[in-house]
Amino acid sequence: MSIPTLTLNDGNTIPQLGYGVFKVPPADTERAVSEALEIGYRHIDTAAIYGNEEGVGAAIAASGIARDELYVTTKLWNDRHDGDEPNRAIEESLTKLRLDFVDLYLVHWPTPAKDNYVHAWQKVVEIRDAGLTRSAGVSNFLVAHLERSVAEVGVVPAVNQIELHPRYQQRGIAEWAVQHDVKIEAWGPLGQGKYDLQDFAAIGDAATAHGKSAAQVVLRWHLQEGRIVFPKSVRTERLRENLDVFDFTLSDAEVAAITALDEGAAGRVASHPDDVN
Repeated sequence: MSIPTLTLNDGNTIPQLGYGVFKVPPADTERAVSEALEIGYRHIDTAAIYGNEEGVGAAIAASGIARDELYVTTKLWNDRHDGDEPNRAIEESLTKLRLDFVDLYLVHWPTPAKDNYVHAWQKVVEIRDAGLTRSAGVSNFLVAHLERSVAEVGVVPAVNQIELHPRYQQRGIAEWAVQHDVKIEAWGPLGQGKYDLQDFAAIGDAATAHGKSAAQVVLRWHLQEGRIVFPKSVRTERLRENLDVFDFTLSDAEVAAITALDEGAAGRVASHPDDVN
């Protein structure tokens, strides 16, 4: 199976669909990632705070898949922004992942109350320049955080990974990203199971029309909107289902109907970036 790729603003490419291991228990991670790799996933998204980088690394090591066929993302946690902590953090992550470099390293949250996200972004750029990550990006950055970081560091992130799903689409950040050639990665792309996708006619009708599940329709919507997605599951059948989204295309009207489900701030299902410090 050929998973589409997108070209980032630094010239590197990224698989548009991957496997996220947020909340995958450390004890289950090696098995889950091994299954994902066997099914055909090649993009794995983890983070230091998830506590499961070792499992990801073990699965990669056991897979026998060539490094240049894999795309691995991890993230700098909030208590490692100051001083040289980002350098120590990436080295720890690489050790756990059993890798010489990751493909994408992200500042996980801006932690605005600490006012150190610009320093963290500067250090992640330096980590990229040192060859320990191929691309540098951020996660959960609002427009104000993005604009200040770019103004002070002089480097535009390759990606911004944000909460984005049918009920909460963060239009302002998405528009800024288009203007600055920043790719949006949608975390919680299916709403983290906190609402029933089938409750919305725009999704249910498209699912019926294409003989697909509601989740497959929403993943397809993300892909057609140019976003990167990495749904999480520990069930083999769901891993397969989430990857089976390349044999149909939503019509313009179907895409527009799902986009119209946006509820703005009322649709948020997780933390506001200003509240995570």
